[in-house]
Amino acid sequence: MNRCDWAANELMITYHDEEWGVPLHDDRRLFEFLILEGAQAGLSWNTILQKRDNYRAAFDDFDPSAISEYDDAKVKSLLSDAGIVRNRLKIAATISNAKAHLNVVKKFGSFDSYIWGLTGGGTKTNTWKSMSEVPAKTAESDAMSKELKARGFKFVGSTICYAYMQATGMVNDHVSDCFRYKQV
Repeated sequence: MNRCDWAANELMITYHDEEWGVPLHDDRRLFEFLILEGAQAGLSWNTILQKRDNYRAAFDDFDPSAISEYDDAKVKSLLSDAGIVRNRLKIAATISNAKAHLNVVKKFGSFDSYIWGLTGGGTKTNTWKSMSEVPAKTAESDAMSKELKARGFKFVGSTICYAYMQATGMVNDHVSDCFRYKQV
């Protein structure tokens, strides 16, 4: 069975085979991926997947309403939690992003309609033969990054946005001979 070559261990294979590139339209899960992609900056996705359950526990299952109310005591607690990436800026960004997320939902009705609207509402299917062809960012991720930053989101550079688009199925970047390519 052919799959994208980055899926090199059991955790990454499961993620690749079950989640990566599948169009996602649940507001809370879309928020979760935005936070996790930002947390991954400078680290490997494998590291973040290993910490994912800890993130869910530490950040109230990615409930933006709860996260938006975090105070200094909660931040201090998060900074001492070895189960997550203990980076003050990334934790502060999560809180800021929760507030920005709530503002987007208030204005657009859902985060789903807003974020998918930035990419035209459908999945862009690429035809890469190898992962070396896959770009780190695109004009679409540049535009998404700019828009998110204008709305107060943090840790949403173009490379993070492109990884987010891949993870949530806005683009299908499975290589063309991967068994998931036609499935998603």
